Amino acid sequence: MGCLKNFINAIILTLAIIGFISIGGKDLVIKYVGPYFKHSQDSMIEKAKKVGDFSAINEEFEIEKAAGIMGYNAVVAEHKASGQKLAVLDSGKKEILTSEDIQSPDIEQKLKTSVGKFKYQSAAVEELKVTKRGTLTAYGKSVPYVKFEAKVSKLPFGNIAGIVAVVENSEGEQRMLLAVNENSKYSQLISEEFFKQIK
Repeated sequence: MGCLKNFINAIILTLAIIGFISIGGKDLVIKYVGPYFKHSQDSMIEKAKKVGDFSAINEEFEIEKAAGIMGYNAVVAEHKASGQKLAVLDSGKKEILTSEDIQSPDIEQKLKTSVGKFKYQSAAVEELKVTKRGTLTAYGKSVPYVKFEAKVSKLPFGNIAGIVAVVENSEGEQRMLLAVNENSKYSQLISEEFFKQIK
């Protein structure tokens, strides 16, 4: 008798949950409970102020992280439509690259050395090569960058492309700019659109 009662209670509870979801209950829960578990873009932009002013970025981009990563302050964003990742890194006194490095003839070797410092068990960058040099706007300045291509092991996609640049902000602090995507999906226009909005 007790088993039948528990079985009927389970059916009633299941039907109640299905009914709640069908009348829009899921959306209601997400609306009121979701903000406690997911940071809003406004709060992420506020956290990102240690690295720069991201308040002007448009809605095509979403800031995913604004926190200390491996001893550095970093802001990581994503272009929603393409999945392109963009990052601004404040390395503090532990410079990874300088603006002089970006303009030097041996930048490819300097990039390989820098990447070697950040090896992970889950992924390793291989066969990195610089393919282009140019300038973009960030923090209100014209900034030199290098475009690169590389192979990444142990990830679903093997070939990536992107850019790296270093800019000095108004306080004289260095910020490293990085954009990366799968080789076939990388867009320089997306990178330039994001970085020019940072002050």
